[in-house]
Amino acid sequence: MPVPKLTKLEFKIMEALWAKGAASIREIQEAFPMKGRPAYTTVQTTIYRMEGKEAVHRVRRVSNFDIFAASISREGAQRRLIDDLLDLIGGSSQPIMSHLIDAGKLSLKDIKEAERVLQTASKKERRS
Repeated sequence: MPVPKLTKLEFKIMEALWAKGAASIREIQEAFPMKGRPAYTTVQTTIYRMEGKEAVHRVRRVSNFDIFAASISREGAQRRLIDDLLDLIGGSSQPIMSHLIDAGKLSLKDIKEAERVLQTASKKERRS
C-alpha cells in the first residue's frame, strides 16, 4: 500500500508516535511544545483523519480512550515527502542539493554517505 501524503501537523503527530511507539490522543498532544501546542480536539480530529488514511491505527482501548500507533514507517513518510518535493520542482534534485550546500546543511560526511549509496545502487543496477 502506498504511503499517504501527510500534512505538517500529521507529520508532527507521526513524530510523536514514532518516538513513543503507541500513545493516547492526550499523550500525543502533550508531546508538542507548550508554545504553539494544538488543542486536544484538533489532535483528535487529525488522528481520526489519519486513521482514515491508514497512517495510524488503534492498538487498544483503555477505559474511555484509545491508544494509537503508527501504521507507516518514518522512512516511508520521509520518502513520500521528498518524492512530492521533487515532483513540485520538476524532478531534479540539483536545486535541493545546491540549497543544502549554500545553507551549510550538507556536510562532507553526508556527501560520502551519498556516494556510498550511489555506488551500491549502481552495482545493483549492473547486476539486473
